[in-house]
Amino acid sequence: MKFSLFAHMERVTTGATHRELYNEFVTLCEMADRGGMHAIWTGEHHGMEFTIAPNPFTTLVDLAHRTKQVRLGTGTVIAPFWHPIKLAGEAAMTDVLTGGRLDVGIARGAYSYEYERIMPGMDAWEAGQRMREIVPAVQQLWKGDYAHDGEFYQFPASTSAPKPLQDGGPPLWVAARDPNSHEFAVANGCNVQVTPLWLGIEEIENLMKCFKDACEKHQQVARPKIMLLQHTYVGKDEAAVIAASKRLSRFYCYFGSWFRNQRPVTQGQIKTLSQEEMDAMEMYSPENMRKNLLIGTSQQVIDRLKHYEDLGYDEFSFWIDSGMSSADKRESLARFIDEVMPAFS
Repeated sequence: MKFSLFAHMERVTTGATHRELYNEFVTLCEMADRGGMHAIWTGEHHGMEFTIAPNPFTTLVDLAHRTKQVRLGTGTVIAPFWHPIKLAGEAAMTDVLTGGRLDVGIARGAYSYEYERIMPGMDAWEAGQRMREIVPAVQQLWKGDYAHDGEFYQFPASTSAPKPLQDGGPPLWVAARDPNSHEFAVANGCNVQVTPLWLGIEEIENLMKCFKDACEKHQQVARPKIMLLQHTYVGKDEAAVIAASKRLSRFYCYFGSWFRNQRPVTQGQIKTLSQEEMDAMEMYSPENMRKNLLIGTSQQVIDRLKHYEDLGYDEFSFWIDSGMSSADKRESLARFIDEVMPAFS
């Protein structure tokens, strides 16, 4: 099983400047590269201080100049916010500028907060249908001279300019949850990204079952890869693990509030949650975070990852966004690199 880092500029409260946040982000990415991680993933989000990532391609080009070995992936671009020709061209240019290190993860998106500002009136169903139309169109545009007449996009014969550096284009990854999404990804020759949130090992096992069922149904397609993305913290002792569970509980309370899109937002910051409000979100309790996320000492994390590997996951991505301090993130990542990864070499 390979290991990667998933990171954004992120903050729950004001304080650090955006320059400071970006320097923190770069430091973590440089650690991942020096530490022998396989890839770095960063996503796309808009108008949210909670997850600051307006254009992953720009960020990845910068990282290409700061790193030497790691693959550089979008985790993920939000399909309905892109025209197929624009996405194909920008991804191809990024592939050229990164020396062929690009992977392209693509998803329908998650936040209705973003939908209503960028694509008013669009819901998750339409976003998913747009993604299903864009993925094969981008694949064909990388080949060139492709005309499209779909439900959402129509254009005469067009070509990605430039063409990607990698033969056939960068590997494509589709964010999938339900069986239909897994089938779509596998049928179109795409790798799969899965993100269990707070439902624990049962969800992780079920997501793998969806993937295996899709592979079984589409045996004419070479088996793609599947990556598991999960919030992770490696603590030096039990006290550190308990403290991290509390901080990730707070992070998830804000995540859930952003997702529900019912709370006032000012200057990209959601209205502060009171302790009473967070205590009422039982699904995000510190106890549930400890149980369902990858939080533990080095050996506890190794044991969980061995199970993920046995299930068949090809890559595990360490999701480091957490609302924790820069020092806490660096220490956790260093333990993962120095104490956890060698158990899988």
